[in-house]
Amino acid sequence: MSLSIAALYNLVDQIFIGWGIGYLGNGATNVIYPITVITLALAVLIGDGCAAYLSLCQGKGDMAGAHKSVGNGVVLSVSAGVILMVLFMLLKEQILWGFGATEKNIGYAYEYFRYIVLGIPFYMFGNAMNGIIRADGSPKFAMASTLVGCIMNIILDPVAIFVLGWGMAGAALATISGQIVTALLAAYYLFHTKSFTLNRTSFRLDAGILKKVLPLGGTSFLTQISIVIIMAVMNNVLVTYGAMSKYGEDIPLTVVGIVMKVFAIVVSVAVGITIGAQPIIGYNYGAGNKSRVKDVFRKVMMAEFCVGVIATICFECFPLQIIGIFGSGDALYQEFACLSFRIFLGTVLLCVMQKSISIFLQALGKSVLSTMLSLLREIVLSVPLILFLPVLFGVVGPLFAGPVADVVSFVVAVFMVRYTMKQLSAEESGKRTIIFPEGEKKI
Repeated sequence: MSLSIAALYNLVDQIFIGWGIGYLGNGATNVIYPITVITLALAVLIGDGCAAYLSLCQGKGDMAGAHKSVGNGVVLSVSAGVILMVLFMLLKEQILWGFGATEKNIGYAYEYFRYIVLGIPFYMFGNAMNGIIRADGSPKFAMASTLVGCIMNIILDPVAIFVLGWGMAGAALATISGQIVTALLAAYYLFHTKSFTLNRTSFRLDAGILKKVLPLGGTSFLTQISIVIIMAVMNNVLVTYGAMSKYGEDIPLTVVGIVMKVFAIVVSVAVGITIGAQPIIGYNYGAGNKSRVKDVFRKVMMAEFCVGVIATICFECFPLQIIGIFGSGDALYQEFACLSFRIFLGTVLLCVMQKSISIFLQALGKSVLSTMLSLLREIVLSVPLILFLPVLFGVVGPLFAGPVADVVSFVVAVFMVRYTMKQLSAEESGKRTIIFPEGEKKI
């Protein structure tokens, strides 16, 4: 739930900006969105890595490793947040044009960017600590801290945009106000932890700890950073080919940005289910209880299937109603919105199950398999498809990249999880598979 609430931050801005400023304002937030995702990617690299390592340490009874990993995570998230804020300020021009700004929306993008970057250190710290708080056995606090920030954003957005007339700047200030509150609550929690206690030695960067922690957050990092790569490529492709179509450059840019953020809500629910189960999976795997690990995985997959089916029904049957939440548009705007939801998100069921399998592998400490699976869908398949398909189908071509990537990556994910389950069964029965010249033998 906390991940889903976090995803609402940008979505709420889109809704109020759409009604208060118009679709060009929404197009501007789509240009800025990759900046937020880059911040989140680094946050989950640190936070989810620490959370997975913390759960493994809890299962093994390694309390020294537990508190050191969290302390190192605090230092890294704070430092990275400040560095990232400064870099973005220095590279503002290159970032905005590089992520697909147009002559019509660049003014709105400048205004939103100027304030949103100030919240980056708070946003990074709050999200990094969120995973750690969950792994410490306090998922309700993790959800509540994010929910309070989101509620503040929801309240302040209409006040800043409609009452005070601050436009894009008001939307950005409302967002960072919520992020600051979430970060302060996370800092408060660090003084009230359950399974570990931080001390001065916790905050001394330890290369040995970081080598174990960061690979465990690699899948979460790649899941997020791939969104940045995809959106950068997608935005530029849509602007280029949109200008040659009846839709123009701004309609495809705005619509696909909204579709991606709605999709992010579904992904947050799906990923949240598996990450919510991650402490249980990691603890029992560390404790050698393989049957519990397999049982939890089966339950997670059932939940993911339900999420995927519901999302598919919504996107295929009610695209106009969904896009209507974000403001009005002409007939061409609505036409492209229907195409985007029905094509690009047509295989959302396969996507959420594949992402869940990837995080399950991460929770078991199988960072290589998990990372390979994430890279396959998000980078190896999606980016080339987004670049190639418009050559054949014009501006609608990139919409087919998602379904193709989902089908291929899901098939690979099934093979990976079958291989992992066989390993768990062999470990559970105390047997190993040895390859002899004449074939496999169980010993």
